[in-house]
Amino acid sequence: MSVRAEGSSRPELIADTALALLAERGMRGLTHRAVDEAAGLPPGSTSNHARTRLALLEAAVRRQAQREAAVLTPDELPDPAGGRAALVEGLSLALHRFLSGAEHRALLVSRYELALEATRRPELRAYYDATGARFREPLHAFVRAAGSTDPDRHTLSLVAWCDGLMFSCVAGSYSARTPTVEELRAGFGELLRGMLDE
Repeated sequence: MSVRAEGSSRPELIADTALALLAERGMRGLTHRAVDEAAGLPPGSTSNHARTRLALLEAAVRRQAQREAAVLTPDELPDPAGGRAALVEGLSLALHRFLSGAEHRALLVSRYELALEATRRPELRAYYDATGARFREPLHAFVRAAGSTDPDRHTLSLVAWCDGLMFSCVAGSYSARTPTVEELRAGFGELLRGMLDE
């Protein structure tokens, strides 16, 4: 199990371990005791930090968002003024990083586990959706700057395309193959031409 322990605070270590357990064992394998054992913490440490299962899941969702945001650093984000070309480049780079590293692929698996759990827990759904908005809102701005006549619909299409591609390449029938950056650029270019030149 890969847990990012070095230099982490205890809350980060707990949340990172929860994500690693979700990726490795699924939702049933995530318990307070399992986090303590996998993180090498004294018994009860996770319960002291997150008393309930919901609190532990919320900590995992929060850490998931932080870790995903770090895949593409702020200075690498495309400038909306760069239009379509900047959007294609930024999205291609981000998706390729997610798909080409074992740690990032595991992060996607933990995201899928949390998303499914959020469909069964309304209180987690609200929390999960709020963290997801931090990613959708900048994408909406990029799509609008690239000339979209219907940014809401086009952002949904773009997010769905990205999510579908990542799922297919990590957990679906294309899991043995990672698209190249060039292939991702071509795919994003085709998608955006279809949306923005309509």
